[in-house]
Amino acid sequence: MLFDVNGLKLTNDTFGHKVGDELLRKVAQVMKEECRADDIIARIGGDEFVVILPKTDSEAVGIMAKRISARLFKEKVNSLPVSISFGWDTKKESEQDIEAVLKKAEDHLYKHKLTESASMHSHSIEMIMQTLNEKVDGNEEHAKRVSVWCFLMGSALKLDRGIISDLSTAGLMHDIGNIAIDARILNKPGLLTNAEWSEIKKHPEIGFRVLSSVNELAPLAEVILAHHERWDGTGYPKGLKGEEIPLKARILSVADAYDAMTSERPYRKAKSKDVAIEEIRKHAGTQFDPVIAKLFIEKVLGEKGL
Repeated sequence: MLFDVNGLKLTNDTFGHKVGDELLRKVAQVMKEECRADDIIARIGGDEFVVILPKTDSEAVGIMAKRISARLFKEKVNSLPVSISFGWDTKKESEQDIEAVLKKAEDHLYKHKLTESASMHSHSIEMIMQTLNEKVDGNEEHAKRVSVWCFLMGSALKLDRGIISDLSTAGLMHDIGNIAIDARILNKPGLLTNAEWSEIKKHPEIGFRVLSSVNELAPLAEVILAHHERWDGTGYPKGLKGEEIPLKARILSVADAYDAMTSERPYRKAKSKDVAIEEIRKHAGTQFDPVIAKLFIEKVLGEKGL
């Protein structure tokens, strides 16, 4: 019986290898508890385990595999459910080649993994967002408002419907990388230290790695990575300049900044709409794409009376 731990790379990239190790230990512990004394359990790769079950037919193996899978799904590591894919095959005659039996078990495993992988990753993203919303005061409301601003800007620019949809999703998920940042830093009422600010600045890269692991969200990964770049090249993490910054990220940057300024934060009061507009106007051409900043002020806020 072969087991593959789903989402180990996502866990390592999001929460770090220490949490990834915790995930592996949890899987190993459940296997030890659910398998019999004579069964042999081994980890054979980064996220792969094999169990040798003497004198056991295929039906009994299937029951055990499903029992282990159901038991693990009730477990959680950093608020995420533990999921595995599995496959098995049975050696019935002594002359059968054990390598051929293992190969059939692998084929069974990968067929199982193909059907489950996409849904598992999507579920993990949902769980990460839910956990982040619980962890950071006001995150959910902020993300929804940024999504709306992005949608309105995409519409004002008369962008393709698919691009506008991507912008809305990017708005919802732009801070997903904060899942790996200490909540005490994210909710700190005072000014951040240099070390804490360095931690905060990691969130675009963490978000990039998280979204890159999900096929349908991978195109947004570069947008999330670049949403704290600045028009003058002094942003992070890459120091991109001008039109080197993806258009969607330039739109997201203005939307995020405006909503951050006009929202209550643990460390300051919300600024008025007029003050926030003046800040965007002042930093057009340095922090923001001047064309996008002008469009946001005149078309999105002005014409819609927002």
